[in-house]
Amino acid sequence: MRSGGPSGKEVHAGSFLRERRIVLDEALRETPGELGRILVHELFHFAWVRLSNGTRESWRQLLAAEFDRGARGELGWSAECRKLVLRSSPTVTNGRAWSEYCCESFCDTAAWIYLGCAEHDECTLARRFREKRREWFHSMESHRGGRIRI
Repeated sequence: MRSGGPSGKEVHAGSFLRERRIVLDEALRETPGELGRILVHELFHFAWVRLSNGTRESWRQLLAAEFDRGARGELGWSAECRKLVLRSSPTVTNGRAWSEYCCESFCDTAAWIYLGCAEHDECTLARRFREKRREWFHSMESHRGGRIRI
């Protein structure tokens, strides 16, 4: 599957939020672990748009703090490729590119947390930043009655 997304890279799935539809590359049938990781990522796009503005802002602040501390790496390629673009921008935490990065990072983090993909080669974010993200998700779960609802 191809995308017009960042750098025209091949993608394995896409979410169409208004249509309430996810499209998955058929080749993912051959790698069930990767299928699960990508599917959870795509499902969390639906969660992202349902979060309150305050919750999304809290996530953005967490990511901005990571940038201030020089965090490298990510928990999936969809966030990583956007982060690399942001690193070359003078206004890192503003604009559409930042918003897209925040969403992709949220979705990649969710897949990492809920599927335990710590050993995946796309999980390159330092442990201290991973744990801060895990804490954020758990605090949101506590705040929302035990889970982030999709």
